[in-house]
Amino acid sequence: MDYKKSKAPINTVTRNIMDLCNDTNNIYESVAIISKRANQISVEIKQDLNKKLQEFASYNDTLEEVFENREQIEISRYYEKLPKPTLLATQEFIDDSIYWRDPSKEAQQID
Repeated sequence: MDYKKSKAPINTVTRNIMDLCNDTNNIYESVAIISKRANQISVEIKQDLNKKLQEFASYNDTLEEVFENREQIEISRYYEKLPKPTLLATQEFIDDSIYWRDPSKEAQQID
């Protein structure tokens, strides 16, 4: 997923908490959903970054001079400029892009 194309702000934004609890009717549940999604996004970004940096890995056991690679620096800068995972997850939650469900409520409806 290309997180650079997300509408999420790069800096922290003050939000009305009542807007976050419209769908769940519980701010704590909304925050839990956002935090779980932020953890998923963080893992995805980390795996993507590690896969791209794996190409530049050198497996020398000596303490020789490390050469800087311009492509490696550009990849690192790209990931540094991305919005934080919490901001991405919050934007997805506001845009209703996150699928979530509460199994305990579903069990109550079945009974």
